[in-house]
Amino acid sequence: MKNIVIYKSARLYVFFSVMLCVFSSCSKQGYIFTSFHEPANEGLRLLYSDDAYHWKDLNTIFLKPTIGTQKIMRDPSMVQGPDGVFHLVWTSSWKGDRGFGYASSKDLMNWSEQKFIPVLANEPTTVNVWAPELFYDDEKKEFIIIWASTIPFRFAKGVEDEDNNHRMYAISTKNFKSFTNPKLFLDPGFSVIDAVIVKRQVKDYVLVLKDNTRPNRNLKVAFSNQALGPYTGVSETFSSKLTEGPTVVKVGKDWLIYFDAYGDKKYSAFKTSDFQSFKDISSEITIPEGHKHGTIVKVKKRIIDNLINQKDIKN
Repeated sequence: MKNIVIYKSARLYVFFSVMLCVFSSCSKQGYIFTSFHEPANEGLRLLYSDDAYHWKDLNTIFLKPTIGTQKIMRDPSMVQGPDGVFHLVWTSSWKGDRGFGYASSKDLMNWSEQKFIPVLANEPTTVNVWAPELFYDDEKKEFIIIWASTIPFRFAKGVEDEDNNHRMYAISTKNFKSFTNPKLFLDPGFSVIDAVIVKRQVKDYVLVLKDNTRPNRNLKVAFSNQALGPYTGVSETFSSKLTEGPTVVKVGKDWLIYFDAYGDKKYSAFKTSDFQSFKDISSEITIPEGHKHGTIVKVKKRIIDNLINQKDIKN
């Protein structure tokens, strides 16, 4: 009888230990947030979180930029491919470049040789290539990269000067060696930058974008049944003025939209379940000081543990 009681107690202990693990840091999933600090010449930083609400900075430069006219790294966007490889793209110069930077890694510590991808080489009047954003289209099994560029006198002049009248462009690739020809991705009738693709379900996509016109400079959403668009139904704004650099992550049944509220000199977040109504949850998040425009990627917890351990070894 005593052995039976001990056996049952052991089973209960294991059960509750497993349940505690499920709802605690034993979770096998975590989140990485790519980051940089101004003036963007240091390189890639990474934040990490167990719940996508509270973030810590690994406080290490993981990749120092070596390509581009100005050799900076702004707006680092990252996705993990189906083979586990991480792919990273970034803004390599404020102006002058007609492409952006690219590198890949299996563990976020050891990176491939950096490459410059010249997406608008055939457009000699291109002013800039800003904030390339990566998206893996699991329906077409390819990577999509979208970015904002100004090509003067290409579009009807709105309130912006010709060298600041942005539109979104796109390319796709399966291997980051060969790419489709660049094409116009989004022309909403106003200057637009910082767009990110979100997949809700099959043939149901949301685009979170920044209306970059001087009166607004705030965030809106649009919708499509394909990752590459066309996107229509551009909404009214859901953010205050002087906001940019959105990234989106799904947590439970909700979507969290993080963005740089640079007018208020802080990082903010909104929560939504339908991309129609939005709740400000900025008071519920913690973001390290200095963090700027990046992308949130859900990863296996061991990836984060390895980064933390590697940082401890270096120190």
